[in-house]
Amino acid sequence: MRKIISFMHISLDGFVAGPNGEMNWIVVDQEIFDYVGQRISQGNTALYGRATYQMMESYWPSAGDKPDATKHDIEHSRWYNSVHKVVLSNTLKDADLTNTTIINDNLADRINDIKQQEGGDILLFGSPTATHSLIQQNLIDGYWLFVNPIILGQGIPLFVDIKDQIKLKLISTRQFTSGVTELNYVLDNQ
Repeated sequence: MRKIISFMHISLDGFVAGPNGEMNWIVVDQEIFDYVGQRISQGNTALYGRATYQMMESYWPSAGDKPDATKHDIEHSRWYNSVHKVVLSNTLKDADLTNTTIINDNLADRINDIKQQEGGDILLFGSPTATHSLIQQNLIDGYWLFVNPIILGQGIPLFVDIKDQIKLKLISTRQFTSGVTELNYVLDNQ
């Protein structure tokens, strides 16, 4: 069975965005881009909430075609255009979206159907509201967190309204030159 892995930048105090959705505190550089690029190239499905999907869709389909496109832009644009995208949204319609499935009802059943299909991990990018919904229904199998060296003090937390403990097992860590630390967890089902 495929697993859903939440990929998220997070502050040291557990926020994924500032109070108004600010993400200007997130550290990304070529070292992180290269590392993430290797990992996501193994997946063929990306999962987004509506807002994150619209942000991605406004940039990545043509980012690699621009004359000043970076290596990262070219590679990620190619990957983005090739993967199947699953979007959790009550407002989007999938009438003319290419290689995209919209889920607006029966979340657990629809996600579990996707998890039964062939393919690698399903990577959930950002999307705090979608992440909160998936956590509440026990649909996330792991967390790939990039802890940024900052304390925000307030903002949008990664974990809210957790009813039961979620036991995790650390499977890898990595520190980047920028001070960002990767923590890769899977559910500990023992």
